[in-house]
Amino acid sequence: MSIPLREALKFWAKLGFISFGGPAGQIAVLHQELVEKRRWISERRFLHALNYCMLLPGPEAQQLVTYIGWLMHRSWGGILAGTLFVLPSLFILIGLSWVYLTFGQVPWIAAIFFGIKPAVTAIVLHAAVRIGKRTIHNQALQWIALGSFLAIFILNLAFPIIVLIAAAIGFWGGKRYPEYFQQGSGHGAKETKEYGPAIIDDHTPTPEHAKFTYSKAVRHSLVALACWLLPMGALVAIFDWKTLYVNIAWFFTKAAFLTFGGAYAVLPYVYQGAVEHFHWLSANQMIDGLALGETTPGPLIMVVAFVGYLAGHIQSLIGNSNPFWFGVIGACVATWFTFLPSFFFILVGGPLIESTHGKIGFTAPLIAITAAVVGVIVNLGLFFAYHVFLPRGFGGSISWVSILICALAGLALFKFQKGVMSVLGGSALAGLLFYYISVLMG
Repeated sequence: MSIPLREALKFWAKLGFISFGGPAGQIAVLHQELVEKRRWISERRFLHALNYCMLLPGPEAQQLVTYIGWLMHRSWGGILAGTLFVLPSLFILIGLSWVYLTFGQVPWIAAIFFGIKPAVTAIVLHAAVRIGKRTIHNQALQWIALGSFLAIFILNLAFPIIVLIAAAIGFWGGKRYPEYFQQGSGHGAKETKEYGPAIIDDHTPTPEHAKFTYSKAVRHSLVALACWLLPMGALVAIFDWKTLYVNIAWFFTKAAFLTFGGAYAVLPYVYQGAVEHFHWLSANQMIDGLALGETTPGPLIMVVAFVGYLAGHIQSLIGNSNPFWFGVIGACVATWFTFLPSFFFILVGGPLIESTHGKIGFTAPLIAITAAVVGVIVNLGLFFAYHVFLPRGFGGSISWVSILICALAGLALFKFQKGVMSVLGGSALAGLLFYYISVLMG
């Protein structure tokens, strides 16, 4: 018995519109639908795939969707599943980015973003704590996290350098002190439940197309390389080298290979490049983009579409061209080059890396990198807090309302375990309430 491709595609398309709540919420929805309700895959096979995806850079929920689609319906099944998971959020974010730039200065819309910004600060810090609890199990990993925080906070060290140093420490530590670099309790450690027989069950043999062969790996690698070279070559031919869209393509290609630790891990790197180096958008716009990403379905890493849209939109204003379509090109280029490596990792690396899963020499560098990412995300949260609480810098006044909203959002997240959507909605209402109170008081 197998799942018809048409039925699978209908589900993947639906999933793209209902997958709110960030990676944790999306994985929960996948588990509920595929393991508990539809019985397409057993829990053990699901958790095995999830643990593998969590070792990779990039958005684990999107990679898990691609993996299961690939397992069921070969390469095209994986490509279609992963694409349908991303497309709805791309279209929605393009629309929201246009609304943001066109109407963002309207007072009541500005008030909503005023309320959301402190909530985003709390959400980023909550993500750091959540990833830390999942990853940092001993003092060695705590020191790595602290060192990465100090490296970026004091030395302003580039994110890729921090990743490389952490990987080297993990590689060395995995050989010298392996007990400190073992995988702790994560998704795969929880006790599996029995939901009855599944179509892809615990003892269902690995299908032929999911077994590793060198010829298949080379063939898929060449296809992936062509999917990178052809659009990159077209961008260079149309817009010339070292222009905006080529920079976007190259920048997000590098980002895709550095996002160990989930979607929040990409934010520090995107901030360093898009805000500080290229000046495609401001720090406050980056916070607003993250808020929009949190409120739309699909992977949180889709904030890259917002960054690409703003970069293209602003660039077009210099030449008095149509800003919308230049923004759309920027969003599409950012999305293509961000997600292409995720498909490569599953279709090419899946069979090979799955066989090495659990081997300390392979996992230790990734565990060290994820620990370092925690320190970097804490730095990003503090940076957001500085811009939100002190909007005019140290010389200006403190935004006590923002501090209050952030504290309430943190309380909702940490103590009451509220979802991101609820926290953002409440914070947006608080921003509106503050705006109308200030209007009434004159």
